[in-house]
Amino acid sequence: MAHASHTANDEIFTLHQQIARLQALLETSREVHATIDLEEVFRTVLRIVVLELELPGALITNPRMSFGVMPPDPCDGCARFPFRDRSGEVLAELVVAPRPGSGLSLDEQDFLDGLILQASVAVENARYYERNLSWVRLQRDLEAARQIQQSLLPKRMPDIPGCSVAVRSSACYEVGGDYVDIVSRPDGSYLMVVADVAGKGLASAIVGTTFRSAFRATANTELPLPELAASLNDQHYAEGAEAQRRYVTAIFLALARDGDTLQIVNAGHNPGFLLLDGTPREVEASGTPVGLLPGMTYAMEEYRFRPGSRALLYTDGLTEIFRGDDEFGPERLKDLFLSCTAGDCDAMLNSLWQQLAAFSEGAPQQDDMTALALMRCSPRRENADD
Repeated sequence: MAHASHTANDEIFTLHQQIARLQALLETSREVHATIDLEEVFRTVLRIVVLELELPGALITNPRMSFGVMPPDPCDGCARFPFRDRSGEVLAELVVAPRPGSGLSLDEQDFLDGLILQASVAVENARYYERNLSWVRLQRDLEAARQIQQSLLPKRMPDIPGCSVAVRSSACYEVGGDYVDIVSRPDGSYLMVVADVAGKGLASAIVGTTFRSAFRATANTELPLPELAASLNDQHYAEGAEAQRRYVTAIFLALARDGDTLQIVNAGHNPGFLLLDGTPREVEASGTPVGLLPGMTYAMEEYRFRPGSRALLYTDGLTEIFRGDDEFGPERLKDLFLSCTAGDCDAMLNSLWQQLAAFSEGAPQQDDMTALALMRCSPRRENADD
């Protein structure tokens, strides 16, 4: 009878121990889940281990940081408890120094196993939160970069007597490597450029901004167009290996003050399309892209730009649009340009963008898309504007 009573008391004591252990685990679970800061999760675990279990020392290590304090001469029997995510990947490790002369008891081992299980979830949640914050910051920075890049586009088209001019640019990602600009030169002529930095995204956008600064500084000189292109080439190449990998295809156009003469230099860019006196022409590249090779020289083509003439400069994003495996291509773009009956350049670019969107059938844009259209108005058009 006494034996039965003793057994019952043991079972009650064991049950009380289990209840106490579960309550302790519940409390520690609340503590480690009370924060989404990764460092705070680790510090909470260490505090529970050292203060609640009264162990000599504990240390948490992961590739980014190390927390905790260990005794001066920790024993070789330190226990290790890995924090693992849902896939089993080790996120960090808890190293525990047991009391001198004894290892961890079964209760302590069991408690630490439960603690690490809960803390692993908290650590993974904290990592997700950190990644989300980083993503939000990145998106905010990219949006700011996009707005800055958009602000660098020509805000107003110059009022060129007898001419219509328009530009349009849309990046594949938040920012891109395409560049278009129009600058009024000291002699009253207008210098225009459409350029495309090799690659896409933020790195190309940064290089594009550098190219813009160099172009604008050089545009205010009286350098002839071929020398201007050669100067930009040497400046870009001198920036070093990374700039050389991010070379720039560019096509430069100079329009005389009276709008009657057109000069073009193509530096490794797509052919420029012209319609002069009813005759279509293409301006092919006369040299390598800007910044690819040092000491490059370029040839210039010059034309009379009579009323009714027009020009289209563009980046390859307009031709590299797909419908399934069918690429839009330069020939389709040229045909659209030649057949366009729009009365001004804004309408011309609107028509081109609509045709490109219809061809792609709503497929995502694969590259940055930029174009500049220039038109010499017919006498009838000029009189209508008056």
